[in-house]
Amino acid sequence: MSALDASSPRIRLFKNERLEKLTLISARVFAIAWGFLLPFIAWVGWKSAGPVEGIGLFAAGLLVWTLFEYAMHRYLFHLELEQSAAKWLVFLIHGNHHDNPNDPLRGIMPLSVSLPIAALIWATCVALIGQAGTWAFLGFITGYVAYDTIHYACHQWPMRGKLGAALKRHHMRHHYVDDTRNYAISAIFWDSAFCTRITSLRK
Repeated sequence: MSALDASSPRIRLFKNERLEKLTLISARVFAIAWGFLLPFIAWVGWKSAGPVEGIGLFAAGLLVWTLFEYAMHRYLFHLELEQSAAKWLVFLIHGNHHDNPNDPLRGIMPLSVSLPIAALIWATCVALIGQAGTWAFLGFITGYVAYDTIHYACHQWPMRGKLGAALKRHHMRHHYVDDTRNYAISAIFWDSAFCTRITSLRK
């Protein structure tokens, strides 16, 4: 797949202008939305569990996110299908990002997608665990926000610190060395655990 820089023309996904706008999101809108929503979720779940239970559920939700992130990127975002409609759907979800990886308005999941999915996952956590499930959801969704923040940073920021540089190097190798490996974004140890880490720069 070709890798275009940030100055490349934006890939248009829909002819309809309203649908097209729903596929775009700025880092500022993302930060404002989740900067409000994360504390709100914590407030909702505040008295639903004791400190130990709450921390345990939060940690469990965060761990589940890291596995979900890896599996989603490996098995859904890079799903190879023959049907044209399915190919278009995969391109809509992720393929367009590989064709123009540095588009600043397509490096984060738009709220039109993330909010409905988040609501469904929150409802599922509460249905399975009770009101304390909000703490598991908070861990999960905090993991998601960290993931999208790191992913955006990998494409838009220098990330010169030791950890930041390691995260960026790991993801850039997925784009420019071998897009069938290095699937993890925030929890890059999973690529080592599942033997999908790029160990050689030769493809």
